[in-house]
Amino acid sequence: QVQLVESGGGLVQAGGSLRLSCAASGSIFSINAMGWYRQAPGKQRELVANITSGGTTNYADSVKGRCTISRDNAENTVYLKMNSLKPEDTGVYYCNSKVVAGVRRRYESDYWGQGTEVTVSS
Repeated sequence: QVQLVESGGGLVQAGGSLRLSCAASGSIFSINAMGWYRQAPGKQRELVANITSGGTTNYADSVKGRCTISRDNAENTVYLKMNSLKPEDTGVYYCNSKVVAGVRRRYESDYWGQGTEVTVSS
């Protein structure tokens, strides 16, 4: 079993910054991609950014230049630094990890955090 624990959300004024963290723990052999998704009220969950185990990153067009995703492989932790926040960045941010586990046979499973709320006021 794997748990993802997120932190760092909150209320911030437009133009401000936040740093989200997500730590994975449990039965982990390794973690492939890690990422952040968000869900605004009344909208579908969407990708914000993800990062491979080798450090290759991918960002949604809406956050390019304003957000930086990074990870600490030794700590199984992924971060999302968000700058120049806008009201449209408001939503619940979910961490996702593609965890490799297993003893005799390795397999990858998708895990999600419980979500951390980000509110950007205008």
